Amino acid sequence: MSAASTAAAGTRGGRSQDARGRAGALDQDARSPLDAMFRPASIAVVGASAREGKAGHAMVQALRRFPGTLHLVNPRGGEVLGRTALPTLRDASDVDLAVLVVPPDAVPGALEDARDAGVRAAVVCAGGFAESGPDGARLQERVVRVAREAGIRLLGPNTSGFMNPVDRTTANFMPAVADLAPGTVSVVAQSGGVNLALAFLLARAGTGLRLGVGLGNAVDVDFPELLDHLARDEVTTAVGLHVEGVADGPALVAALRRATASKPVVAFKVGRSDVAEFAQSHTGALTGSYAVTRAALQQAGAVVVDSLEEMVAALVALRAVRLPAGDRAGVGLLTGQAGPGLVVADALGTRGIALPRLTDATQRRIAELLPPLTFQANPVDTGRPSPTFGDVLGAVVADPRIDVVGVYALDEPGALDPVTALGPAAGRVLFASGGPADALAERRRALGDVGIPVLGSPGDLATGLAAVVTDARVRSVADAPPVAATRRVGRTLDEHEGKTLLESFGVRTPQRRVAADRAQAHAALADLGRDGAAVVVKVLDAAVLHKSDVGGVHVGVRDGGGLDRALDAIDAIPDGTGRERHTTGEPGAARPARRYLLEELAAPGTELIVGAVRDAAFGPVVLLGPGGVAAELGGEPVLRLAPLSVARSEEMVRALPPAVLAGFRGAAPVDVPALAAVLRAVGQVVCEHADITELDLNPVRITADGPVVLDAVVVAAPRGDACPT
Repeated sequence: MSAASTAAAGTRGGRSQDARGRAGALDQDARSPLDAMFRPASIAVVGASAREGKAGHAMVQALRRFPGTLHLVNPRGGEVLGRTALPTLRDASDVDLAVLVVPPDAVPGALEDARDAGVRAAVVCAGGFAESGPDGARLQERVVRVAREAGIRLLGPNTSGFMNPVDRTTANFMPAVADLAPGTVSVVAQSGGVNLALAFLLARAGTGLRLGVGLGNAVDVDFPELLDHLARDEVTTAVGLHVEGVADGPALVAALRRATASKPVVAFKVGRSDVAEFAQSHTGALTGSYAVTRAALQQAGAVVVDSLEEMVAALVALRAVRLPAGDRAGVGLLTGQAGPGLVVADALGTRGIALPRLTDATQRRIAELLPPLTFQANPVDTGRPSPTFGDVLGAVVADPRIDVVGVYALDEPGALDPVTALGPAAGRVLFASGGPADALAERRRALGDVGIPVLGSPGDLATGLAAVVTDARVRSVADAPPVAATRRVGRTLDEHEGKTLLESFGVRTPQRRVAADRAQAHAALADLGRDGAAVVVKVLDAAVLHKSDVGGVHVGVRDGGGLDRALDAIDAIPDGTGRERHTTGEPGAARPARRYLLEELAAPGTELIVGAVRDAAFGPVVLLGPGGVAAELGGEPVLRLAPLSVARSEEMVRALPPAVLAGFRGAAPVDVPALAAVLRAVGQVVCEHADITELDLNPVRITADGPVVLDAVVVAAPRGDACPT
């Protein structure tokens, strides 16, 4: 445990033993609104049981180290684990927290008793609420109503509880949590089981826990308020989030931005595969869009990882090493064995993190310290740890191109004293090693005392280094302030209307003409096709969203014959009923005559997809990705919450594959500011118009003169329908 953890644990553990003294030791002005829940002076376990195997028995065991006043409540009275049980919570006094280990239908009555006893917070452990179906949802609504009327803060229902080893307050179903070591890492998990899994994974990594919370159904206390609580908490140095579903995306994003301004947050979003049905039965919350949620978490400043194991490695690193915000952080790598160093370098490379070459001055200094056959440019391979290891590390840390250094060295007896070698670089260095478990545990303790995080493998070292770099990068871009949705488009727009809307926001589109009949189409061809220029002929119908799929797009039309053939094909497109449209307007026609759109043929170039959707949890989201033949390069689309700042929109563009940015297959390179302006406009359009649910520009062509939108689909929610925000 670090010195900070030891001091914090000593301060809280030394509070007065009686409930009145514990409460008095906490300055009311300095208390968090959730201190009554997570740092209570007194606790009542409602449903305490003397029978082994019962949840109420396990909960009492888990609280065996609680230093405050512990009331046990059982309607039969009697004795539970050597303590006298009260028949009702109303018989207790000065209770901060009630832990309800009772069946779901007994929860409302237990909360009413808690209200009468003046309880300020409650943990509802039972399941059988909204996650179980309509009847459970109605019961949950009743629980929420009772708690709100009583002014009682709720954790759960359907939660295993929480653990606060620093204050020895471990209200959880698993008695072993009472023995967890105190530390400075806090965890908020949507699942109580994941909360426990992370607590024990952190313990295995030699990292203590400050607070671990399982949210369950989160009818009251949820991610945003817990993030604010932990941001204020002087003990917490890093926070882990396990996310299944998000109910209020903007509130979560705002809380994350507040929290990450002062301490790092690592997030893991479950749901890469199709687990939505299971997640709903588990927590009562749909998982939502996996990609959108990950993008939102990262945009708000969190380091997003792909597994719980990666989360632990990232938290181990970030609790001790955090760089200033910046889009480029230089990583140095020093290894006592070349093979593991190569593993780390390769793992960093797959994450897009290159190792900058050390300056000539640094390399000259290292050459004075190491044998000539070792690699010294970065990574630096010492061949084997030697007495000069600390001096070599000092040279790497001092290099102006290096911000953080990863060190790997096997625990060879007598080869290296890590504390002496690494101690002077505390705050800038991560260490990983391999060796006997007992020896490594001792290394962790000794290095932890001087602020050096220790990771257990080359892979974990790469994950920790990547987390430090990512944490600096995701905080380096400022976002635009929110935009009020003050307008509506009223209906789904046809392509001409959609492009006209985009043009009003500064987006460039091809010159075009709308034709209501064939005569107008021929006049438009004569106008746009002067000097034999080719034009594009399209069906113009808001109901036809995928024009190419139904023969509604004809490219390279140059003369009247070619135009008539294109118009014949367009007129043959079935309408929504399956009948062909008619151009004559005779009785029986299913819909009015076709309209046509004729456009100048755009210059060649790389094609991209730009779009926006209104996500049910997070609101407007802008998308950018390769289109056309550039899609062969693969990669995930770039997603960001709107509105977009200049810096955010340019960061999106630079996230495209390098081959696209440089000009794919001889095409013009991407004009980053110009394409970024298109992204900002798309985000602004969706933010300002409350009824737009989707905006699809496919493709946007990157020409030598900049981006031009070749097609536009603007979909609006039907009038009267609620549009997700």
